[in-house]
Amino acid sequence: MVDHFESKVVLITGGNSGIGQATALAFAKKRANVIVAARRVSEGKATVAMIKETGGEAHFVQTDVTQATEVEALIAACITNYGGLDYAVNNAGIGGTPFIPAAEYEEDIWDNVIDVNLKAVWLCMKYEIPEMLKRGQGAIVNMSSVGGLKGGKMGVAYHASKHGVIGLSKAAAVEYAARGLRINAICPATIKTPMTDPYFHGKDMTAKVSAKYPIGRIGRPEEVASTILWLCSEDASFVTGHAHPVDGGLLA
Repeated sequence: MVDHFESKVVLITGGNSGIGQATALAFAKKRANVIVAARRVSEGKATVAMIKETGGEAHFVQTDVTQATEVEALIAACITNYGGLDYAVNNAGIGGTPFIPAAEYEEDIWDNVIDVNLKAVWLCMKYEIPEMLKRGQGAIVNMSSVGGLKGGKMGVAYHASKHGVIGLSKAAAVEYAARGLRINAICPATIKTPMTDPYFHGKDMTAKVSAKYPIGRIGRPEEVASTILWLCSEDASFVTGHAHPVDGGLLA
């Protein structure tokens, strides 16, 4: 049986670690052609090597997603290497400075977080969408957070950017739904990744965070990746403009 993703082309920004890497590996397992984009070269190439070691197909493109020229070159690499683009996971993001109150938040950090977490998602979509329209269909999943669905102490820039990703995704979903594109946001809660590791200091902190979740633990990158694949699949063909939590019951 031919898998729906076989020979399709998927782009994953921030595909070098954490949720992005898990998503790249999951798509490759389904025999998709994977473009991994990231700033850190060694980690990006390591992800590609992991894919190829298991018989998958992938290509790395060093990219700063806040720069329009680099994003445009990234999309060109999708075309050069694999002939087009079917799916995109705009996952690259940063945390900024958590636990700093709004009145004390630094302007340069605000600008950086908004650039990476929000503006870059729009820039990626700006160049991804025209290529998908050429094929008459496509799916985009943008990385938000439960912090995009509620307030908290992760920093005003983080929460503002993740709320913005949801608004951006909903607006674009409405604009392109009739033209065959589905655009959704995914909203993970705390997931065990290199980005969140600094916030865990031994078993006590892990237990404290885990206790917030009805399911009794924090999430795994693979659990977010499987939801992303579902959102891109034909099984989710009537799902667009949705902000999908992956949160172990936190918002419930």
